[in-house]
Amino acid sequence: MDSTHSYRLGVLSGDGIGPEIVPAAVRVMDAAVAAAGAPPIEWVPLPVGAAAIDTHGSSLPPKTVETLAELDGWLLGPHDSASYPEPHRSQLNPSGALRKHFDLYANIRPAKSFDDRGIDLVVVRENTEGFYADRSTYRGTGEFMPTPDVAIAMGIFTRPAIERIAREAFELARRRRNHVTVVHKANVLRTSTGFFLDICREIAAAYPEVEVDDFHIDAMTVHLVRRAPAFDVVVTENMFGDILSDLAGELAGSLGIAPSINSSTERAMAQAAHGSAPDIAGRDLANPTAMIGSGAMLLDWLGRRYDDQRALEAAVLIEKGLSATISQGTRTRDLGGTAGTAEFGAAVASSIGSP
Repeated sequence: MDSTHSYRLGVLSGDGIGPEIVPAAVRVMDAAVAAAGAPPIEWVPLPVGAAAIDTHGSSLPPKTVETLAELDGWLLGPHDSASYPEPHRSQLNPSGALRKHFDLYANIRPAKSFDDRGIDLVVVRENTEGFYADRSTYRGTGEFMPTPDVAIAMGIFTRPAIERIAREAFELARRRRNHVTVVHKANVLRTSTGFFLDICREIAAAYPEVEVDDFHIDAMTVHLVRRAPAFDVVVTENMFGDILSDLAGELAGSLGIAPSINSSTERAMAQAAHGSAPDIAGRDLANPTAMIGSGAMLLDWLGRRYDDQRALEAAVLIEKGLSATISQGTRTRDLGGTAGTAEFGAAVASSIGSP
């Protein structure tokens, strides 16, 4: 793909702080693409979340999904599905629905500190099955109640899903520090997470230059707290990955700095790892770093998919802009500063070269 390639990206602002942090990410991405000499991004706003329920009768309108299938990728703001009216509250939330519909099997969640903590790791989370019941079946969910007094949840583990997420982790480790840690609970869940561990070890044979170790999920939480800088790439099943990535993000400084991307080989969705924070919504207090960092990850994914060096350069410019802005003292309140959401986003864009 030549460097004149232009991208059409969806903008789904979401709920809570979404309409504040997503525009900040758009502004920074525009600045980075311009500074890298790439064509401007064509942004396609699409309805989602509570606002879409009001206007379209659905938190994820069919037209939104149809349009996303035609785009190169998209930004998704956080959702506050717990506050949706029924029947929308009981349905699969917009994020889960999009991950499932587009088979976005890899949830890549970096945790990198902007201070002297020395944390720089990535949780590679299998995104389509495991212990998350909303993604474990073709129709319906993996949770059910055979009687009013019994609730059952299924955990699904399949060879194809484990193999592809393991390869994702090992390929990422090759670009980083050649170290993969597999997290499981094979001492108790021998058939399911033991299967996950065994297949990861099988895939490891094709990557002899990558060091491999493994820990039980409970022990891994302790190791993260004690020595997070020792880890590079951590690969695990869906629920374990969700929990560990939140812990790692907070250890790195704040969930407000925890970006993520959900991807397949064909599509990618940039989405901050944190929630919608309705308690501070509309008050210009939210930290947009995670959303901005997720935008950088999307540009990096596009650059790798299309062999687009300018997209890759734009992603690096965003990462440098975030680091420079924070190190120079412009920080939101969760990082000990006073900057508002819009002010912080403008500062990052300016550091990159915003007009």
